[in-house]
Amino acid sequence: MDYSQIEQNQLINLLKEERKVFKRLQKADMSVDMTRGRPEATQLDIAMPMLSNAGNYDYRADGIDNRNYGGLQGIKPARELFAELFDCKTDEVIVADGSSLDLMYTVMQFAMQFGVLESTPWNQLKKVKFICLTPGYDRHFAICEHFGIEMIGVRLREDGPDMDIIENLVRDDESIKGIWCVPKYSNPSGVTYSDRAVERLATMKTAAKDFRIFWDNAYLVHDLYEEGDKLKNIFDVARKAGTLDRIYAFTSTSKITFAGSGLAVFASSVDNINAITKELFFKTIGPNKINQVMHVNFLKNADNIKELMKLHAEILRPKFELFEEKMSAEFEGDPFIHWSKPKGGYFISLDVKNCAKRIVALAGEAGVKLTPAGSSFPYKLDDLDENIRIAPSVPTLEEMTHAVDVIISAVKQARMERVLLKIHNIKDID
Repeated sequence: MDYSQIEQNQLINLLKEERKVFKRLQKADMSVDMTRGRPEATQLDIAMPMLSNAGNYDYRADGIDNRNYGGLQGIKPARELFAELFDCKTDEVIVADGSSLDLMYTVMQFAMQFGVLESTPWNQLKKVKFICLTPGYDRHFAICEHFGIEMIGVRLREDGPDMDIIENLVRDDESIKGIWCVPKYSNPSGVTYSDRAVERLATMKTAAKDFRIFWDNAYLVHDLYEEGDKLKNIFDVARKAGTLDRIYAFTSTSKITFAGSGLAVFASSVDNINAITKELFFKTIGPNKINQVMHVNFLKNADNIKELMKLHAEILRPKFELFEEKMSAEFEGDPFIHWSKPKGGYFISLDVKNCAKRIVALAGEAGVKLTPAGSSFPYKLDDLDENIRIAPSVPTLEEMTHAVDVIISAVKQARMERVLLKIHNIKDID
């Protein structure tokens, strides 16, 4: 609906009626947290058999006692498992503890302090820049901001990064050292990069010889449907182009087994693996290999992981579909509002121009906590004030129904309020 075409008094009455709807929603006195993409309890239950069988696993294999120190790169079966998932080689994989965010921070810290394959340490340079695709993952941006890295925002399109802009940026500017990518089911837009985008990223000319693609493949097996998106294997492209050193790939089991208590994975060229391992020597005696043995025995192989992820999808899919159904019923064909319809991942991206902050604030008044507006942009600066990240994973279906009703009402109110202010110069109708 184009509220700007509605007569002033009629619009005021519409807003008053919507505020009555909103007050009824507030009286439900429900609290729904949609700030982060966390697995819900029933998803975490899927991996509980791994703990039940922990005492039966063989922790001494191939002449190694995995209950003891050592093994900086992780146990071989774990590296083989994730090499299968990444479709790369076993000696191109490190399996570590915790979360991929921890690994990404560590690798960035190593680049800042010690350089990349004997290049000048980044913190000794006058300026270091990173390309940040928007809307994007707020924790990527936080890492850059923490290390004083200048962020260059580039809009993410329906088929992936705007490669024309990116190629022009990196071709001549040696201070641009990397790019953050969530290539499959991007956070929060749900976009999966096209084959052509993957090829251009792996083969583009860069002024910086130590340019790195931080390939955060967090959702590589997180399909909601049998026919999920297909992502081209960047390792194949880079290997053929001679640019494998450029690829820093990450993933974890945080949304497969236990969040924060699983395995984190880094995959890259053998030279990069050896360089990172050299630095890890000073940081740790070795990872939690007991946890790695448990995970390998439970996850088994890529095919079994896909079967486990179908159980996750059965829990998540109804929530995504509920959001789509209710939003379509209210706003289908409305040119002033847009939301993503991902086939996987953990997020939905909602765009309502010039209204994001107000929508988030209103939702909070009705007990629905959303990620702060602007979080999906570098420095939290969303120039259009339009993007809101929706995280449907934690709420129950009942809570999700309430949350979407609140969001719908908040969208309507925010849009009407803006028209009344900008066109009719009315700040408040109370």
